Amino acid sequence: MITEMNETIKKTALADAHIALGAKMVSFAGFLMPVQYEGINAEHEAVRKAVGVFDVSHMGEFIVKGTKALELLQQLTSNDVSKLTPGKVQYSCMPNVEGGIIDDLLVYMIDDLTYMLVVNASNIQKDFDWIQANLIPDVELKDISEKTSLLAVQGPKATEVLQKLTTVDLASMKYYTFQKGILAGIENVLISATGYTGSGGFELYVDNKDAEKLWNAVFQAGKEEGIKPAGLGARDTLRLEMGFRLYGNDIDDTTSPIESGLGWITKFTKNFTSSERFKAQKENGVERQIVGIELVEKGIPRHHYPVLGTSGQVIGFVTSGTFAPSLQKSIAMAYVSSAYAAEGTEVAVSIRDKAVKAKVVKIPFA
Repeated sequence: MITEMNETIKKTALADAHIALGAKMVSFAGFLMPVQYEGINAEHEAVRKAVGVFDVSHMGEFIVKGTKALELLQQLTSNDVSKLTPGKVQYSCMPNVEGGIIDDLLVYMIDDLTYMLVVNASNIQKDFDWIQANLIPDVELKDISEKTSLLAVQGPKATEVLQKLTTVDLASMKYYTFQKGILAGIENVLISATGYTGSGGFELYVDNKDAEKLWNAVFQAGKEEGIKPAGLGARDTLRLEMGFRLYGNDIDDTTSPIESGLGWITKFTKNFTSSERFKAQKENGVERQIVGIELVEKGIPRHHYPVLGTSGQVIGFVTSGTFAPSLQKSIAMAYVSSAYAAEGTEVAVSIRDKAVKAKVVKIPFA
């Protein structure tokens, strides 16, 4: 099933495979993407209990290379890139000069002179333009997004499935590390112990020409483990249960990493874009901050729904919300006035003009 199509939409190398599987396809960040196959709850459960596979080839990949690549990335990203060694990955964000977030991203250290940045699909051009505008001598920037496919094989049985296809010792790979190796007979696969689900697993970067071969091999290997394809719908419910931020919802060009609970990737051991502003926020506090919210009455909180204080006044708004399949309750992330951010604070979410009782809870949700 295909909805919301237009002539300029891009396709991943696996689009035809998704359609053949009966996926509901939608336009997302300019790409034709599967939102679900069997159903969001079934796909969510497969990832939590066994193994599921996402095509996330819409994500962007840049290569930053040169003798001053580290210097450039230290200036443009909030985390401390100097802590990386070859084979390690770092979660970070790229701030703008107004104190917001251009994008959140992964930084891969390939070797002493080479890094790969993995950015959000909706921000590929914006990110590339920003880095290009801030390039310094002896650094080369290259966009390899259009020739790169990315599969996320996630769940407690992901290692068991993928180990059938490679001699790389997957079980010994630590979280946020990667190796290049042969997988399913395909050379030079970047195997990354990362993901966006909270259930463990790997992300596999390959050339587009090898994407379908890899997809088929992974599903063949995972038959005994009950492997299932999973779409954007399950990806969203899985990441929200973990409290992982979604660009465009929970963070954007107007939110600071301090407000959005990303102080842990904001390191003041160096100077970077807007670092003085963020340092002041950390020292003096912020007027609003992101919190977890759990509904204590029936209802489903959605993006932009108002969050109310005990007197019915608006104190913030929902950024992401859903009925969490694993937790069997309605949860949300929201920006609220800092006076209401303490765990256990009673609040309400306005759902169709009704104040539905809720409370502030820890992230990740439990």
